[in-house]
Amino acid sequence: MPARTTARPRRAPGTSRPSGRGSGASASAEPTDTPDNPLRQRICSIFGDAQKTTATHRKLAVNLRKIHEACCYEPTTGKASQGEGFDEATFNKEFVRCVLKAMPVKKTESAGEKIIKFAGFFLRHASDKDYEILGDQGADDSILPETPGTRLAAEVLEAVLPLMTAKDKFVRFRATQLVSFTVNSLEAIDDDLFQKLRYGLLKRIRDKEAMVRSQAVLGLGRLAGNHTEGGNDSDDSDDDQGGLLEKLLDVLKNDPAADVRKSLLVTLPITQATLPLLLERARDQDPATRRTVYSRLLPSLGDFRHLSLSMREKLLRWGLRDRDENVRKAAGRLFRERWIEDCAGVPAEGDQQADAGPNFDGLLELLERIDVIHSGVENGVALEAMKGFWEGRPDYRENVELDNTFWETLSAESAFMARSYNDFCRNEGNGKYERLIDEKLPEVTRLAFYLERYLQVLAEAIKRVNQQEGDEDEEEDTTEQEFIVEQLLHIAMTCDYSDEVGRRKMFTLMRSSLSNPDMPDEVTKLTIEVLQGICSPDAAGEREFCSIVLEAVTDVHDTIMDEPAEDEGESFHSARSEISSESGPAKTNKREGKPELSEEEARDKAVKEILVNMKCLHIVQCMLTHVAGNLQDNTDLVAMLNNLVVPAVRSHEAPVRERGLLLTSTPGLLKVYLKAVKGNAKSAEVQAAATVAATKLLLGRVVSDLEASHDLLKSLVVAYFDPASAHNQTVRQALNYFLPVFCYSRPDNQDLMRSVALESLHALLNVRENFEDDDVDVDEDMVSLSTIGACLVDWTDPRKCYTPILIPDADKRNVNGDVHLELAMDILERLNSNISKEEKKLVASLLGKLYISPGSSPDRLRETYTEVSCAVEDGILTDATSRNALYKVHVSLGKIVNGLDESKAAPTDLRASVRSSTAPTERQDTEDRSGLESTSIPEEEEVADETAALKKEEDMSLDDEGVTEAGNDTQAS
Repeated sequence: MPARTTARPRRAPGTSRPSGRGSGASASAEPTDTPDNPLRQRICSIFGDAQKTTATHRKLAVNLRKIHEACCYEPTTGKASQGEGFDEATFNKEFVRCVLKAMPVKKTESAGEKIIKFAGFFLRHASDKDYEILGDQGADDSILPETPGTRLAAEVLEAVLPLMTAKDKFVRFRATQLVSFTVNSLEAIDDDLFQKLRYGLLKRIRDKEAMVRSQAVLGLGRLAGNHTEGGNDSDDSDDDQGGLLEKLLDVLKNDPAADVRKSLLVTLPITQATLPLLLERARDQDPATRRTVYSRLLPSLGDFRHLSLSMREKLLRWGLRDRDENVRKAAGRLFRERWIEDCAGVPAEGDQQADAGPNFDGLLELLERIDVIHSGVENGVALEAMKGFWEGRPDYRENVELDNTFWETLSAESAFMARSYNDFCRNEGNGKYERLIDEKLPEVTRLAFYLERYLQVLAEAIKRVNQQEGDEDEEEDTTEQEFIVEQLLHIAMTCDYSDEVGRRKMFTLMRSSLSNPDMPDEVTKLTIEVLQGICSPDAAGEREFCSIVLEAVTDVHDTIMDEPAEDEGESFHSARSEISSESGPAKTNKREGKPELSEEEARDKAVKEILVNMKCLHIVQCMLTHVAGNLQDNTDLVAMLNNLVVPAVRSHEAPVRERGLLLTSTPGLLKVYLKAVKGNAKSAEVQAAATVAATKLLLGRVVSDLEASHDLLKSLVVAYFDPASAHNQTVRQALNYFLPVFCYSRPDNQDLMRSVALESLHALLNVRENFEDDDVDVDEDMVSLSTIGACLVDWTDPRKCYTPILIPDADKRNVNGDVHLELAMDILERLNSNISKEEKKLVASLLGKLYISPGSSPDRLRETYTEVSCAVEDGILTDATSRNALYKVHVSLGKIVNGLDESKAAPTDLRASVRSSTAPTERQDTEDRSGLESTSIPEEEEVADETAALKKEEDMSLDDEGVTEAGNDTQAS
């Protein structure tokens, strides 16, 4: 990396020949061609050989240096040399001439790049040789000694610098390439020349050609490494914007060319300020740049443990799940080769432990450094990392030892190592590694004993945590023990249960573990999966599996019963929770001989009942995911459904109700509902059943999750207007009743409809376009999009929403209309997005149908008025109809907001209040008129009549009869 040093003329006494040109002389960009001479022939011959291949560059540089020394130094022997009779100035002139010949060479021709590499290599070689000749005289690093090599480098750079601004793009490219390569080759540069190079390269980072910018940042990246900001030239506008490093970081983030970003990635100095931005390139849109992060940047960082834990996890996840295969390979290679070396250590040469083999303590530390407890869960990145590790490191794969000591002293990392090793040997290599399973892993019986031991440790840890609430050390220990049990259960899921002894032992262990209500949900889920694997895969095995799980549910549920249940059906009865947050604690049990419970005891019992019911529902949910047979043919499942799931769905307790529905915890079930409602099942009966069920779930507020409610309501709105459901009368009748009743029953429901309105309108627009492309008369089965928009506005009309108290029609005009203000904000946001012209016109028309109520929140009114005013000033709408709708809202909001401002600033004097309430002031009328006149309205002839009509209606509320009639017509259809 070149350093800035002060130039001072200094020669080696008695060795240097006087030169005809001073060190400050610069070669002309277009040197005058002189007659041929022997020196030119020799130099041109060397450059001619250099452009063929880079393999001979060192030899050619040695030969050229001999000629250089003969021209610059006094001969020490009487033997004639190749440069005899020529001085240093002639040599420099011929060298610069050959270099300039490469400037117009196109980028695609490799000869140009080889010439530039040779020139830079020779300048470095000549500089080194000059320092050898100087000896101790060049030991002072603060002063740059003047040598033939430094003078030659200065002449070359001075000749090339003007070409960096040439009109021809290839000349600029080659000139910038030579300057960057030379800067990276030399150890030190004169301070004045350094400033010129920096200034010239800074100008090129904004070149219109990406290839020029790429070469410029290669040179500046090296300069930024040891650059300290000094005095800035007055004509250097770049320096006014900040430091060199800040400019390069800005280029790294914003340059559109991938080559430029990749060049900076490998040249920028790695500091605390630059490292986060460099690592962000792991998400670059260019695959080659992302691969460079993992193949060059991260290996050059040194010990990866200096990175934060979250950054390690992100880098692994981004790399191993990249869409480009080469990036995935580079990330896997980084993990199994470089990161393991940082943890295991690389023994020095001659070390007696150099042949000790793999270091499994280092592997366990590596797993700890990536927080395997969190990254090793299902869908975690640690599983993918270890899969590539076992595949790419056969030394670790063949030498792993899983003996009794290993299994008796499991940690989270060692348990995960064993689980990942088991998964790799069973699933990879087409059975090639199955022999390792028999050699390394324990049989089923031994595994069951190990699992039993750690299940007992987990149960004790959970018990201690329940007794000592808030102890962080105990909670961390419980988390680790839970993770160890999960890994052993994952191994148990893959075992071969042909051994009857091992099968019985594991079956008994899983059955007893499932009956423990304190076990974590993930352990319970894996336990059920192991049980399902132990049972035979036929129908009889499935019935056995269901009966076993339901017996465990009975055992779990009996923990909250005062007396043992008489039959299985009664054991599920208390899922009908009578505990309601509105009615207070449940009434105590007044059986004979039992005292009445205190309020605190009743509360604790109610909480326990909720938790146990949720645990039972979780067990059933996990079981149902593994049942493939007909549910109605299984009497145990029918009893469970009627006595546990149905009462849970009807429970007053929200957690139990949500767990009973299974939607939020089972996203796949929600997708089934959405698909059925859309009609993609190609069955009218399925669509009708799903629609009726979804409407009941929403109307009864059984589904309370916002995201699930949003998706369900959107699918119902689209299905209502979709021509595909035109002939499904069950769907149309159910939705014809549901949609208005749902929206008008609660303000929250109207707000939910508001949130899906524009998305539904966009989806229906696409549906209509698709039908029109198929040459189908869509108007027969689908109403117009403007009518659909009117219905959506009508369903969100705040005046039609139910209120517990009777409100006269006159007072309904002053209801809180925040829902339509929110809809107006949504419409403006949609208009500012990248949507089609047709959709923009359709969405804009909704603005004229909104009800702007003076009873809305003042802050919301002002905010909406500000956004509408900005939209008017920016002129986001071009057609007259859309502009008139926007102006209508603008006038209505302006009148209300002005009234709010005047009432806030009104005097306390009664007479002034009376005057302000009797008639609008002249100033208010002037402001209302100026609000319209200040707006830039193109094509005034088209909207003059509409504007006049709006002014006449300023004191009247918006007429919604058309909207209501459109909504009623649609509902009747």
